[in-house]
Amino acid sequence: MRISLNRKNWILWATLLLPAALVPIGNWHFRSTIPAPATGAVSAERLMPHIRYLASDELEGRLAGSPGAEKAARYIAEQFARRNLLPLGDGGSYFQEFSFVSGVRLGSANALEVAWEKGGSSSQAGGGRDLEPGSDFTPVSFSLSGQFEGAAQFVGYGISAPSLQYDDYRNRDVKGKFVFALRYGPEGDDPHGQFGRYHALRYKAQTARDRGATGIVFVNDSEDFSGSSLSKLRFDRSFADSGIAALAISRPSARRILAKAGLNLDDLEETARSSKSSAADMPGVRLKFRADLVKETRSARNVVGFLKGKGDLAEEVLAIGAHFDHLGMGEVSSLAAKPGSEVHNGADDNASGTAGLLELAGTLASRKDRPGRGVLFLAFSGEEQGLLGSRHYVNHPVVPLEKTVAMINMDMIGRMQGTRLIVGGTGSSPGWRDLLTQLNEDAGLELKYREGGFGPSDHSSFYGRDIPVLFFFTGVHGDYHKPSDDYDKIEPVPIARVVEFIFQTAGSIRSMEQRPAFRKTAGEPRESGRTGFRVTLGIIPDYGEEVEGVRLTGVREGSPASKCGLRSGDLIVGWSGKKITNIYDLTYLLQEHRPGDEVEISVVRDGGEMSFTATLEGR
Repeated sequence: MRISLNRKNWILWATLLLPAALVPIGNWHFRSTIPAPATGAVSAERLMPHIRYLASDELEGRLAGSPGAEKAARYIAEQFARRNLLPLGDGGSYFQEFSFVSGVRLGSANALEVAWEKGGSSSQAGGGRDLEPGSDFTPVSFSLSGQFEGAAQFVGYGISAPSLQYDDYRNRDVKGKFVFALRYGPEGDDPHGQFGRYHALRYKAQTARDRGATGIVFVNDSEDFSGSSLSKLRFDRSFADSGIAALAISRPSARRILAKAGLNLDDLEETARSSKSSAADMPGVRLKFRADLVKETRSARNVVGFLKGKGDLAEEVLAIGAHFDHLGMGEVSSLAAKPGSEVHNGADDNASGTAGLLELAGTLASRKDRPGRGVLFLAFSGEEQGLLGSRHYVNHPVVPLEKTVAMINMDMIGRMQGTRLIVGGTGSSPGWRDLLTQLNEDAGLELKYREGGFGPSDHSSFYGRDIPVLFFFTGVHGDYHKPSDDYDKIEPVPIARVVEFIFQTAGSIRSMEQRPAFRKTAGEPRESGRTGFRVTLGIIPDYGEEVEGVRLTGVREGSPASKCGLRSGDLIVGWSGKKITNIYDLTYLLQEHRPGDEVEISVVRDGGEMSFTATLEGR
């Protein structure tokens, strides 16, 4: 996207265009036009060029693991070097590398063979047909990989909704079988109808799995399979499979298969639309399915620089962080009208916070001779994919976490409305409110406090390790996660004012005699997943670890999870007798409950399995 500049900004940039300096970092070089700070005062003239570059089309939206994100990481490392920060990354570099699952692709061995036996008897020879991957069928991204075989059963929409007195599985034994399921529900594709929450393919797969099915076959809802979303291998940014073989099939292929069992697809759909289950036996039909799905991984980098402390407090560390990744072309999480077609430059989210990080590095480094704690500057990648970079850091810290006295996080600090600044995590240490109130006597900002230590950014990873946090944020706006979040929307003076306040906060934490005490907060419930929750459990899942189950990175104080004894690090594997393999399983089960329901939760802790009884509470 082309960046537009108003007259005021053109004048500003005309005064900032300095000769480029070629700076070596390891075995690569980077050109910079930004002077290293000398005075120690927060400067809009230094902040804005960082945002302009990081939010430029050249970086293509900084999607974690992409070349654009790599350019951003190198730029940040170059700026750390100019400020003489110590490199504490891998091999003495500024980089801390980690890998993550970025997608899934079809392997070469996908196959589907459909066999039918005359009269439904396995003793009689029948016929069969091999279907073509891509045109007749395709595995879905959350399918188990491997070879599967079983008889077939038609189960209408594949919905079991006891609260709505509707169950496509009533009186049906589907153990060991492939179930054929229609898209959506009796009300069509309306996501706001009473069946809307049951439309998700993963939900239907979980329902089939819990009833013992070997696999689920999603019948395409249009005749054109090639243009359908079902035929596209869409990755939902989760490494977790569904615990069942899952594939999509074209309508012509489904029609032929059902006809061999004496069934008519159009008649079955008509019955299903009347809110009556159209489940039916498919005598003699057997499927042999091979799913060959290959998970693709990418490497991403955090950038780590360190400013040594001085004096009696030098062994302790204050961490200051911001994520530098964004959405790339908006393939995932975009709120644009046409996701995937335009660069999402993410000027506010989070070039603004990254620029603040670099400016703080300069201002604090210019005062390195003053006594105080060391400062660890952390630029995270993978935040948009689920706090991956910060989760990796707290699992692989370059400075022991017990020496990290607090963490300051900046995310979307560039669009202040008036003088309002939102500060999260103020309940995570008893002294935060008093400190911020005192500092604000000179700053004159309208501070909006949020007690909770957990939230939708990287400070959550630190709070989950019992580290006090402060989260600075100027609020969501109409350009959030859209291509329109561009550089020209950032006003220099307000963002400098925000960073100046954060600078004063960081300086106070560095020099306070006693380290900030940690306190758990009740916060606000924030379970991830589909809408429609009536209850809360009070857990913070870890999205960055590949496990079978749901790993907890935190438990909210005073929540049902906390009251029953769950704690950070537990791996949830069961829920009232049902297996939990991923966050989706847990999300869908929560939707089925009401406040006051008691559930038995099975977890793995320290290598052994334990059970806890939780009483769910209203949201």
